[in-house]
Amino acid sequence: MCVCAPAVLGAQAAAPQNPAPPPQNAAPALQNPAQVPASPGVPTICGNTVPPPAALPPDGSGPVIYYIAPCFLKQGGAPLVEPETYMFYIKTRGSQASQGIWVPYDEKAEQTIREDFKRLWGTNFLDDLSIQVSEPPGSGVTFMDYVFSNGVVGKLVTYDMEERERVKVVTYEGSKKIERSKIDDKLKEQNIQLRLDSFLDEGLIRRVKTVVLEMMAEKGYQAAEVTHKVTPVGGGPKLVNVAFNISEGPKVKIRDIEFIGNKEMSDRALQKRMKENKPKGFLGILGGGGTYKEAKFEEDADKIVEFYRNEGYITARVGQPEVRVMENSKDGDTRWIQLRIPITEGQRYRVGQFSFDGNTVVKSEALRPLFKVAKGDWYSEKDVRKGLEKSRELYGAGGYFEFTGYPDLKPEGSDPAAGQVPEALAEAVPTGGAAPKVDVIMRMQEGKQYFVNRITFVGNTTTRDNVIRREMRLVEGGVFNTEALKYSVRRINQLGYFKNLEEKNNIQVQKTPAADNHVDVTLKFEEQNRNQLTFGAGVSQWEGVFGQLAFQTANFMGRGETLTLSMQAGSRAQNYQVAFTEPFLFDRNITGGFDVFKRKLMYIGYYTQKSAGGNLVFGFPVADFTRMFVRYSYEQVMMTDLNQAFIDPSCIVSPSGCASISIADIRNGTSTLNANALELLRRNPFVYDSLLIGAGGKRTVSKITPSFVHNTVDNPIFPTTGRRYTMQMDFAGVGGNTKFLKPTLEGVWFLKHTNRTSVGLRAQFEFIAAYGGTTVLPIFEKLYLGGEYSIRGFDIRSVGPSDPQTGLVLGGNKSLLFNGEYLISIAGPVRLVLFYDAGQVGDEGRGFAMNQFRTSTGAEIRFFMPVLNVPFRLIFAENPQRAGVLDNNLRPAKKLVFRFAVGTTF
Repeated sequence: MCVCAPAVLGAQAAAPQNPAPPPQNAAPALQNPAQVPASPGVPTICGNTVPPPAALPPDGSGPVIYYIAPCFLKQGGAPLVEPETYMFYIKTRGSQASQGIWVPYDEKAEQTIREDFKRLWGTNFLDDLSIQVSEPPGSGVTFMDYVFSNGVVGKLVTYDMEERERVKVVTYEGSKKIERSKIDDKLKEQNIQLRLDSFLDEGLIRRVKTVVLEMMAEKGYQAAEVTHKVTPVGGGPKLVNVAFNISEGPKVKIRDIEFIGNKEMSDRALQKRMKENKPKGFLGILGGGGTYKEAKFEEDADKIVEFYRNEGYITARVGQPEVRVMENSKDGDTRWIQLRIPITEGQRYRVGQFSFDGNTVVKSEALRPLFKVAKGDWYSEKDVRKGLEKSRELYGAGGYFEFTGYPDLKPEGSDPAAGQVPEALAEAVPTGGAAPKVDVIMRMQEGKQYFVNRITFVGNTTTRDNVIRREMRLVEGGVFNTEALKYSVRRINQLGYFKNLEEKNNIQVQKTPAADNHVDVTLKFEEQNRNQLTFGAGVSQWEGVFGQLAFQTANFMGRGETLTLSMQAGSRAQNYQVAFTEPFLFDRNITGGFDVFKRKLMYIGYYTQKSAGGNLVFGFPVADFTRMFVRYSYEQVMMTDLNQAFIDPSCIVSPSGCASISIADIRNGTSTLNANALELLRRNPFVYDSLLIGAGGKRTVSKITPSFVHNTVDNPIFPTTGRRYTMQMDFAGVGGNTKFLKPTLEGVWFLKHTNRTSVGLRAQFEFIAAYGGTTVLPIFEKLYLGGEYSIRGFDIRSVGPSDPQTGLVLGGNKSLLFNGEYLISIAGPVRLVLFYDAGQVGDEGRGFAMNQFRTSTGAEIRFFMPVLNVPFRLIFAENPQRAGVLDNNLRPAKKLVFRFAVGTTF
C-alpha cells in the first residue's frame, strides 16, 4: 500500500505560524532499529535493517503494525522540523513488543494512515509526501513485510517526507530609491511577513514583489521590474537565500495635462483639484515635473468629479487617461509624458424638491435647517455633505452613532423605478433652454440608540484614572453621546499629559457582547513626560548667562497638579520660586494655587529690579471651556543701579564717564551727581517718582485680578485649532502704596489649513491708569513691547515712549500688539514658523497712529525637547519698521537679528 501526494513535486503551501508541538510522552517512531546496511532479502525501514522483536505476537494473529518511521532520505536524513513535531500529527501507532501490546493492521489502521497523510500535508511543511506500507516477501517489491518466527506478519509503515525550503536570508538589490526599512514597514502595514526561518512560499514572494512594484510606482518608476532568485546557503539542509532584484527603469514625469471634453470648466480649474498627479512646476524644466502616480489617478479623478458635483454637474464623469510619451532624457533616467484626460460634464442642475425619508427619531422639520439647500439653487453636493455631517452630530448626541445618510437624486427625465440616470440624459438639452432640476431625497438610516456600558483607559501609566475621568463628559450607563465624547477628547488633549488622542488610533468603540444596544469605549493613551528636571547653564535674552536647578511638573504624581521648585542665578537674573496648583480643589472643579518668589532682574542699560512676594489664585468653571479666575498678588519691588543717563543726558553722547548710580545715594546726597543735576532731578516729578527715587527705590504692589478665560485650543505645546479669549483687570491699591487699574484684552485664534499646516493669530490690548494717591506710575508697571514674546526682532522693553533727549524707553499707558504665524509641521516635534509681528505703545494724551507701529517678520525653527519638555526656538527676524528704537545697549535696532529662545510667542 502507498498513500502519495498527487503532483507532490514542487507543491507549495504557506507554513503555519505555530505548528503544534508533540506530546511529552510521544513514543519514538522507530524503536532502536539496527543501524546496519540492509542485506538483500532482509526487511528494512528508512534504509536500516529491522531488528528482531523482544517478544513474539500471539500465534495465529492477523497482521500487526510492527514499526512506523518518518523518513527524510531525499534531504540527507536530517529534518529541519523536529521529528517529534511530525509524530504529533501521526496518529498511527506501532506495536510495543516488550509490553505485549500489538496493534492490528486492519481497515481501521489503513483509514488512520490516510488521515495521517491529510494532517501531515495540511501542515504545509512539506514539498513531497508518501506513506508506504510493506508488502509480503515474493511480491516483487523491495519494501517487504517482517515475518515473525511464528509466522505472524509485521507491517512496516514509512512516512517518506521532503520538507520545503526554509528562508535564511532575504536581500533587496538593484535600487537605492527605496530603503530596506521602508519595504519592511510597508510589508508589515499590509500584514505580509517574509520572516527568516519561515518556509519558502511562492505566493508570498509574489505578494512581496507586488508591494515593491507599488512603492516604485509611487516614486514614478512605472516601468520598474522586480525579479527574485532562490539559492541554497550553508548551515543545514533546505536553507535558501531569497534575493529580490529591482530594475528601476526611467522615472515617469508629467510635463503636461490636457483635458478633453470640458467646456464649462477650464483646464486650470481642473488641474488645481488634482493632488497626486500634477504637471511641471512654474519654473518649467528647471522646476521639475510632477511624478506620475498611476495608482493614485483614481483619487484625482474623484476630486474632479467632486468639484463638478459641487457646482451642480451631477452626471460628470472622468475617463481613463491616455498617456503620451513626449521624450526621454538623454541619460534614460527620465521619461516625460502628457496625460490626456477625457471629461464628460453633462448638464448643470438646480434643486427641485428636497425631502427626507427614513427618519423617525428626528422630524424632517428639525433636519431641514441643517441643510443649506434651497429650491431653485444650483445643486451642490458640498452643502449636502455639510448637512449630513450636522445631522450625524445631532443623531450622535442622542446615541444613534450608527446613523448614515445619502442623497438620492432624481433628475428630470430619469426613471424613478430604475433609480438611475439614463446615459443619454447627460447630454440632453432641456426644452426652452432652462436649467434642468433634480429632486433630492435624503435617505436616512438611523439605526439603534446606544448606551455606554464601560469606559476603559489604557496606557496611562502615570496619570491616574480619576484625573482623566473628571474630564470626561461621557458617563457609564448614559446615552452614548458622540459629541460628548469629542468634547471629552478635546479637554483631555488640552491637559498636555498625553500625545494627542486621535479618533482612528486612540478611541475604540465596540458593541458590548451579550448586551443589546450597549457599547464599550476604550481610550488608549501614550504618556508624555511633563516633568522637567533642569540643571546646568545657558544663555538667553532675558537672563543672560545663567545657571539653574529646577524641577517642574504639570502632572505631579499623576494627579494633575502643577509643582515648581526653581533656583536660578546668572549675570542678569536671579529667580527663586516655589509654586503649586491644584486643578480640582476639594475634589470639585475649582482651581486653587499659590506661589512665592524672590527675583532680581537687570534690564541692561536701564536699571536693576528686585522683587519678592507671592500669589494666591482660585478658579471655577463658567461654561464649556470657560473659567473665571481671581488672583491676589502681593509684591515688594526695589530698584537699584539706575543708568545715569536717566538724569544726565550728556551720558548718551559721552557714556565713558558715566556709571550706574544708587537711588539711596541720590536721596542721601552722596551720589556722584553734581548739585545742578540733583536739583534738576528733584524738580522733575515724573522722573523722580517713576524711578522710585522719592520712595527710596521701593514700592509695594498689592492687587486683585479677576480674569475670564475661554480656551478651546487643542494642544498647549503644538496647537492646530481652537481659540482663546482672555479678559482681566488688575485692581492695585488695597494693602500697598501703588494704586492703578490695568485692563487687558487678548484674543488668540488657531485655524487648521492642511494636515501639516495651521495659522495662528493674536491681538492684544493693554491699558494702565493710576488713581488715588498715586499720580505717577513706577517705571516697572509701565507698558512696553519687544522680545520673543511680543515683537520678536526687538530687544526686551525696547518699544515704547522714550525720553527725546536720552532715548531711554520710559514706557507708556496703552499698547496694541498683533502677531501672525503660519505653522508648518516638518517632522515629528519640529516646526517651521513664518511670522509677522506688529505693535506700538502709546503714552498719556497720545493715541495710536499707523506710522507708529513697529514690525518684525521672519521665520523660526521651533522644536520640542522631550527631556526638557519645552519648545526651543531659533528665530531669524527682519525689522522693517524700527525708526527710533534702540536696543538694550542704547544703539539703533538692527535690521536683521538672530535669537535663541524657549516657549512660544502666544
